[in-house]
Amino acid sequence: MSDHTARNAPPRSGADATTRAAGLISDLFSPGYLVIAVLLLVCCRSAPSGPRGLGWGLLAAVFCGLVPLAVIHAGVRSGHLTDRHVRVREQRIKPLCIALASVLTFFALLVVFDAPDDVFSVTVSMLAALLATLVVTMWWQISVHSAVATAAVVIATASCGRWLLVTAPLIVAVAWSRLVLRAHTLAQVCCGALLGLVTSLLFAALR
Repeated sequence: MSDHTARNAPPRSGADATTRAAGLISDLFSPGYLVIAVLLLVCCRSAPSGPRGLGWGLLAAVFCGLVPLAVIHAGVRSGHLTDRHVRVREQRIKPLCIALASVLTFFALLVVFDAPDDVFSVTVSMLAALLATLVVTMWWQISVHSAVATAAVVIATASCGRWLLVTAPLIVAVAWSRLVLRAHTLAQVCCGALLGLVTSLLFAALR
C-alpha cells in the first residue's frame, strides 16, 4: 500500500457497519494495548510471588507500553502525527526509535535487578520485533497491528498453555480490520503476522 492510500482511509464518521466494526477492532486491539496485556500476563506468571511478578509487570507496562503510547498521543496532539495508529510510514520512524530506546532501558533494568527468565525472554522478543519493524519501516509500511496480534497470541499460549489457542481468531480479526480500513495491503498484513510469529518464537526458545 502506498503512503498516499494510507492517507486516504475511509472516514469513520458516517461509515457503514463494516467500517465501524473494523475501526473498533483496530482500536481495541491496537499494539500498545496488546503489549501491555501480554507483559502483565507473562510477568505475573513468571515470578514465584505474586507481588514481585505484578511489580515487574507494571514496570514493563510503563517502559514497553505506556511510554510509546504517550509519545504517539503527544505527537497527535501537536499535529506531528496524523492519528494514533500513525498511518503515514515516514511518521513512524521517530516513535519506533523512542519505543526501542524505552524497551532497551527496561532491558537494562532486567539485567541489573535479575528479573525472572520469562520477563527477560519476552523483552528480548520485543526488542527483536521492534528492531525488525524499524528496519522494514524505512522503506515499507509493514502492519504493526498484525505483528503484535500474532506475537500476543503465540506468547500468551507459550506462557499459559495451548488452551489459549482459542485467541488465534484475534489475528485474523485484526488483519481483516486493517484491510477494511485500507491501512495496509494483504502483503503488508501477512508479513506483519509472519514477523510477529518469528520474533515471538524467541520467547519460546529462550524461556
